[in-house]
Amino acid sequence: MAKKLKTYETSLGFFDLAIAAPSMKAALEAWGADSNLFHQGAAKQSEDPDVIEATMSAPGVVLKRPVGSSGPFKEHAELPTDLAGDHGSKTSGRKSQGRRAPKPPRRGNDQAADRKAAIAFEKEHNRRERERAKEEAAREKERERRQHAIDKAQGALDAARRKHEEKAAGIRAELEALEDESQAEEARWEKEMTRLEAALRRARG
Repeated sequence: MAKKLKTYETSLGFFDLAIAAPSMKAALEAWGADSNLFHQGAAKQSEDPDVIEATMSAPGVVLKRPVGSSGPFKEHAELPTDLAGDHGSKTSGRKSQGRRAPKPPRRGNDQAADRKAAIAFEKEHNRRERERAKEEAAREKERERRQHAIDKAQGALDAARRKHEEKAAGIRAELEALEDESQAEEARWEKEMTRLEAALRRARG
């Protein structure tokens, strides 16, 4: 049986956020929160009938409004025009919001509406999961492309290094052979020069 949805609110960055979700965990996941905002006192279950009505009309969709305002929640909200803020007006706005919402309208008895909202949430949840999977697949493809380029460049460098080392080793071998040949020639010349100088001395008498 589909789980009944509840409306949850929090504030992140420049926006207040609201969502109709089956659990606090589902709300945190949809908000992309990396910590438990409910335990921290930064999120709550909404009791505002207007907020509940807005989220229930789009289950699973994160709705926004400028932080501190009392306007309607929308899927696409404008940034606050006054980021410095007017604390007095914000406070009064929140107080008036609290006064007008003693209790949300009773939807619990409407099981068909609850099932419809739960199904809509599940569809939105699945859509987000598909988008995340698609984004992850794109990131994985980019990682593979980059790794392929790295492997190719590394392979070219390794091949060039091996060729250089082989050539350098060949040159060293040739130098060593020439050195041996030079030393042999020097030894041969020393013997021949000694023999010829002796013959020259004998000729001179």
